[in-house]
Amino acid sequence: MTFRLKHTIKVIMLFFLFSLLLGNSKSFAQYSVNDTINVQAFMYQGELMTLSVLSNVYVYCKLTKAQKEAIAAYNRLRNAVYVTYPYARKAGILMNEMNAHLSGITDKSLRKKYIKTREKELRKEFTIPLTNLSVYQGKVLMKLINRETGNNCYEIIKEYQGGLAAGFYQTVAFFFSTSLKQSYDPFSADALIERFVIEVQRLYGFNEISKSSSLMP
Repeated sequence: MTFRLKHTIKVIMLFFLFSLLLGNSKSFAQYSVNDTINVQAFMYQGELMTLSVLSNVYVYCKLTKAQKEAIAAYNRLRNAVYVTYPYARKAGILMNEMNAHLSGITDKSLRKKYIKTREKELRKEFTIPLTNLSVYQGKVLMKLINRETGNNCYEIIKEYQGGLAAGFYQTVAFFFSTSLKQSYDPFSADALIERFVIEVQRLYGFNEISKSSSLMP
C-alpha cells in the first residue's frame, strides 16, 4: 500500500468519525437541563443550526401624576405604621395592664394613686419618642393605640383625666393637632393600616395583645 493510499484512507476515516460526531453527539453544542451558557450553534435533527444573539430590550412606562401620588401615599402610610406600631404596642400593653388592675378598684382616690405610680414609667417610655414623630405619624399612632387598647384616645383621656394616661394622650393631641376620637376599622377605612400592622408583626414576631374592652371598673 502506497503512502498516498494510506493517507487517503486516514482522511476518509477522520471524515467518517467527524460525521458521526456531528450526527449523533448532542453534547458539544446542545442544551441540557443544567446548561447555563449560551452557544452560537447547535445540532437539530442532524443539521447545524446557528443562533442570532439579540440584546435585551427594556420597556419603561412613564407614571402619571395620579400614580406617583398614590405610590407616595402608600409608602408614607407604610413607613408611618412601621415607625409607630412598636410604640402603640407598648402603650397598649401598659394601658391594658392598668385597665385590668383598675377594673377591680372603685375608690377614686385609690385609682388615682395607682395611676400616679405608673406615671414615671409611661413618661420615660413615650415622651421623647413622641416628640420625634411627625404630625402624620402621630395621627397613625393614635389609630394604632385604638387598635391595641380597644378605646380611642378621647375615651382614655376622659377616664384618666388628671392622671398619667390623660397627660400622655393630651401630649399626643397637642403635638399632632388631630381628633382624639379617631376610630379604627380594620375591614374598611383602615384596611391598609391593618395590612401593614400584620407585616410588622410577622417581621418582628409580635403576637396580638389581649385588649381590655372597657376602661370602667
